[in-house]
Amino acid sequence: MLTPKDITEKKAKGEKISMITSYDFAFAQMAEAAGIDQILVGDSLANTMLGYKTTRAVGMEEMLIFVGAVCRGAPNTHVVADMPYLSDKDPQTAYDNARRFLDLGAASIKLEGTPEGVLEFLRSHDVPVCAHLGLLPQTAENFKQKGKTVEEARAIEDAARFIDSLGCFEVVLEHIPEELGTKITREVSAATIGIGGGRFTDGQVLVMHDALGMHLGKNPPFAKKFVDMFELGVKGFKKYIDSVNHPQ
Repeated sequence: MLTPKDITEKKAKGEKISMITSYDFAFAQMAEAAGIDQILVGDSLANTMLGYKTTRAVGMEEMLIFVGAVCRGAPNTHVVADMPYLSDKDPQTAYDNARRFLDLGAASIKLEGTPEGVLEFLRSHDVPVCAHLGLLPQTAENFKQKGKTVEEARAIEDAARFIDSLGCFEVVLEHIPEELGTKITREVSAATIGIGGGRFTDGQVLVMHDALGMHLGKNPPFAKKFVDMFELGVKGFKKYIDSVNHPQ
């Protein structure tokens, strides 16, 4: 299993870091068998697994179930547990919830933005933190690209320097201009993981359902589909139905 130190060392060596979301035992097994560097149990499971419109719809109890399943399925892979909406509303609450994830077997936690005092408290208690900057789905008013204006870009860059000063080992950069992603990657010692952050971050993360083509509809513009599992699944179900209707 890659440790936070291993991940920052991969960055220092110029080696790329692969991260994918996964939410259950079976797909975690698949990701580990493929040799993925990190599995993110994202609060995106609200959309992909539970059919909600917003990631705010899930809390700690749901996340604990899914994180536990993934840790059991991929015991030798670095699992990042996503802190759901309001689970980091103050430093002590954030620490208590982070500990629950770590006690299940997660190697680190991820949280969005820089909530006042929270990152400092977590790092002072040696909690491994993957930060998340740029588009922040839990609080975003829209899902347009962030960092396009000088002011927005400066704020994201300042936040990246701040999380780096605290010793956060990694930061997800979501839906920002490639130039900004490249600049931040060069400026910080933390590993940068892009999801719509350009080609030159230290690694990439995709939602499993986008990468494997597991849902109807279009992928986000920055999410490549590598296989069409939805179509394969429908074909499989049709073959099953046919076998029921025409037993041999």
